[in-house]
Amino acid sequence: MTTQEPEDRADQPEEHLLGPAQIRDLAARLGIRPTKQWGQNFVIDKGTVRRIVRAAEVGPEDVVLEVGPGLGSLTLALLPQVRHVTAVEIDPTLAGQLPTTVQTLAPELSERLTVLHTDALRVTELPDPRPTALVANLPYNVAVPVVLHLLATVPTIEKVLVMVQLEVAERLAAGPGSKVYGVPSVKADWYAEVSGAGRIGRNVFWPAPNVDSGLVRMVRREPPATTATREEVFAVVDAAFAQRRKTLRAALAGWAGGAARAEEILRAAGVDPQARGEVLTVLDYARIADAARSIPAG
Repeated sequence: MTTQEPEDRADQPEEHLLGPAQIRDLAARLGIRPTKQWGQNFVIDKGTVRRIVRAAEVGPEDVVLEVGPGLGSLTLALLPQVRHVTAVEIDPTLAGQLPTTVQTLAPELSERLTVLHTDALRVTELPDPRPTALVANLPYNVAVPVVLHLLATVPTIEKVLVMVQLEVAERLAAGPGSKVYGVPSVKADWYAEVSGAGRIGRNVFWPAPNVDSGLVRMVRREPPATTATREEVFAVVDAAFAQRRKTLRAALAGWAGGAARAEEILRAAGVDPQARGEVLTVLDYARIADAARSIPAG
């Protein structure tokens, strides 16, 4: 790992970044056609990758985990600003090309890059240096599972800035009572304070998706104090939203082993059995899981 200090953000050389023509030329040379299977939409706008790096609030001490670097647009914007980037790429051609692209455009920064050819959802360990931040343009089809998996698996990640489909961004950042508040909202709130960080138009991508994107910022904090495990709390969340139109007494009946026990647990947790899951906070769900431990089944 290099000991060279990251350059000042204002001095980042323009030639370090990929423009639309370079991205299309590089894809053509590699025989790359963006695939829906891997949710590939490459960022072709230099201003957008700069904006993501600014919004991520990463600096010289940060080690960034980037998922789905693609052709390297965001990678090249991150490298001058941080200590190291570990990029996880599922596409073997893209994973093989990324070090060459960095070596060509920013050779003085190449030692700051580690590329792993793997599926982010299968990551259980990462090489040193340990990531302090997750910054990524995430494929729409796996965005929520990837974020939740990495927050659970990589405890050194302190902050997150991801670009996802706008609808997903809104769900992740939603609070109780919102129409889009749901399982992703509650589970993300278990790990971190979550907020929206802006909207991104579709014309900054190639190919352009059919929807706009949104930036989501997360700052890790301690999970709710509870005797229940995360898995136990998340099981309550899943059950509550599987039938979100029903009252909690009815929605949790299957999970609790009957509506009567569900009501007993809810009352013990201080939660109205006639309420619906969409009005509960992650703390409420933790209390329900806690209460279930002290009330015998059957």
